[in-house]
Amino acid sequence: MLILILGIIVFLGTHTFTTFRDRRERLVESLGLNTFKAIYSVVALAGFVLIVWGFSLYQADGKIVLWTAPAWGHDAAIVLMWFCFVALAASGKAPGKIRGWLRHPMLVAVKFWALAHLLANGDLGGLLLFGSFLAWAVYDRIAVKRRGDVGAGRVPAFTRADGIALGAGTVAYVAMIFLHPVLIGVPVLY
Repeated sequence: MLILILGIIVFLGTHTFTTFRDRRERLVESLGLNTFKAIYSVVALAGFVLIVWGFSLYQADGKIVLWTAPAWGHDAAIVLMWFCFVALAASGKAPGKIRGWLRHPMLVAVKFWALAHLLANGDLGGLLLFGSFLAWAVYDRIAVKRRGDVGAGRVPAFTRADGIALGAGTVAYVAMIFLHPVLIGVPVLY
C-alpha cells in the first residue's frame, strides 16, 4: 500500500505543481522549457509506474474491503467509462462541439474514470487511488477556473473532430472492455 500511496503523491504532486503558475514559470525560466518538460515527464512517469506497481502489489495481497459496492455501481461504471473515453478522445486541439461542451475534456475524462471506479469498487486501495484522482480533478478544475482559463471554445455545429472523438472513443472503450482482464486483472463483463 505504501508504494501505491507514494506513487499517487508523486504523480498527482507533479500535476498539482503546474497549477501554481508563478512557481512553474520561475522553474521554467531557471531550467529552460525543454529541461523542465524532461524532468516533469520523468517524475510523472515514475509516479505512474509506482501507482501501477503499488496497486498490483495491493491486489496480489488481497483487497481490503470497506463496503460492498452496489450492483448498479458496476452498470453505471460501464456507461460512465464510455463517456470517459469519448471525452478523452475529444481532448485534442481540433475544435468540436463535444470539446466545447466539456471545456476541459481531459479533466472530465479523469472525473468520469475515477467516479466510475469508485462506484464499482468498495476497497481501500480503490478508494485511495480513484478517490485521490477524483479529488485532484475537482481541485484542478477549480484552479483552471481561477486563473481564467475557460477551456475549449464553443462551436455552433458538430465537426469532423466530434465524429473522430465518438468513433475513436468508442473503439478504445470496446478495446478496454476486452483488455481490462489482461491489463488490470479484473473482468469488466461477468
